Amino acid sequence: QVQLAESGGGLVQAGGSLRLSCAASGRTFNGYLMAWFRQAPGKEREFVAEISWSSGTTYYRDSVKGRFTISRDNAKNTAYLQMNNLKPEDTAVYYCAHRLGTNPSYDYWGQGTQVTVSS
Repeated sequence: QVQLAESGGGLVQAGGSLRLSCAASGRTFNGYLMAWFRQAPGKEREFVAEISWSSGTTYYRDSVKGRFTISRDNAKNTAYLQMNNLKPEDTAVYYCAHRLGTNPSYDYWGQGTQVTVSS
């Protein structure tokens, strides 16, 4: 079992920044990946970014490239999402998720943290 706990959400004006954290605990293994998803009201959940825990390789959806940065701290078992130049369309509940590198599906999810960007 893996437990994920997000923090760092809040209300920010457009152009501002926030950093989300996702602390992982429990039975984690090498070769896993951590990702951030988001879900806005009335919309489907969408992929935001992903990082390989072992290699640090990252992936982003096009709309956040150049503004968001995903990173990890191996010693703290924590993933981060640094969000800069936030836009109102970034408003959503942000979730972190875990999957093994051999599995295309995410098997553990956090409870989510609200990010609201005012115009």
